Formats: sequence, C-alpha cells, structure tokens
Amino acid sequence: QVLLAESGGGLVQAGGSLGLSCSASASIYSFRSMGWYRQAPGKSRELVAHIDNGGTTTYAASVKGRFTISRDKGTALYLQMNSLKPEDTAVYYCNVRDVITPRGYFGGDSWGQGTQVTVSS
Repeated sequence: QVLLAESGGGLVQAGGSLGLSCSASASIYSFRSMGWYRQAPGKSRELVAHIDNGGTTTYAASVKGRFTISRDKGTALYLQMNSLKPEDTAVYYCNVRDVITPRGYFGGDSWGQGTQVTVSS
C-alpha cells in the first residue's frame, strides 16, 4: 500500500479558494487513477475529481468549472478549489489506485487520512 498524506484544508468563506495537496510515500511511476473524494456528515463518500495515467481528468458535475486537479511527475497530487460553496464542506480524501512504485506494484485503493474543508456562508 502507498501511504498518502493530505494537507491544505481549513475554513474559508463562500466564494473563497483553497488548495489541497496530497503527498505519497513513494514515487509513483504509473497508476490507474489518482483522485480526490469527499464525505460530508451523514453522506456517502463521493468522487470529486480524478486523473488517469494519460492525464485525462474527470470531475463531478457539482465542482466542474470550479475545481482543478493536477499532479506532478513524482509524489504529489493537488486540488485547487475556487468559488467555494457551503455545500463543498466535507472531509476531502486523496486516493490512488493500482500503482507502480520503485517498490513494485500495489493493486487496489490507497487512501489518505483526510483533511477537513469548511465553507461558511
């Protein structure tokens, strides 16, 4: 399993911006997908955005045009969140799936511990 650590969450007013970062414990040579999910109180975890190894990005309809996912070629994944709304309040989780690292292949999902994002109205 690849260890993941998110950072960058916090409290922001509606209309504001936050940037999230996710750092992996090893360089990721190849992967099926890397992404961000979120879970609001009383709700199921949902996909926010993900990127595949070819660079194709996918966004949830609720964040399209406001959020941007990106990665570097090493160990980091990012989520830039603009025009935040109160309904974006949730714990945000970093995810990687089916990765190849210098230590070998790790199939399945790896998750970070999550970072809280709170948007006040």
